[in-house]
Amino acid sequence: MKAQQRGFTLIELVVVIIILGILAAVAVPKFLDMSLDAHNAAAKGVAGSIASATAINYAGKAAGNVNAVAVSAANVCTTAILGGFVNGVTLSDTASTSDNVFMVSGTGVCNTTNLVVQCLITSNGTGATAATAYVSCAR
Repeated sequence: MKAQQRGFTLIELVVVIIILGILAAVAVPKFLDMSLDAHNAAAKGVAGSIASATAINYAGKAAGNVNAVAVSAANVCTTAILGGFVNGVTLSDTASTSDNVFMVSGTGVCNTTNLVVQCLITSNGTGATAATAYVSCAR
C-alpha cells in the first residue's frame, strides 16, 4: 500500500503567492487614498457636532436656561464662540498640520433675519473639502 503525501506542491505555493501579490497591488492604493476621505469625514463630524450643540444651546436659551450661551455676534464663525461647543478637538482660525485641529471660517452674522448661519469646518488634509456647520443663533 502506498502512503499518501500531505502538503502543498511548490507550484501551488507559487500560485498562491502570485495571487496575494496581485491582490496587494490592487488594494494598497485604495488604502492610501482613504486618508483624504478620513479627513473629510472628521470635518463633517465636527461640523455636525457644532450644529447639534448650538441647536441644543438655542433651545436652552429659548427656555430661559441661565447656563445657555448667547450666540449673537457680527461673526459667529470664530473659535472664541464655537470652541466651547466641541470637546476632544481644537478649533483654529488658521490652517493647521495637526490631525486634531480644524479650521473655522466663514462670516456668519446672527441678527434678526438670520436665525441659522453657515460656518465652514476644514481639516488639515491636502485637498480636504470644507464641511458646513449650521450654527443656531441664540440671543
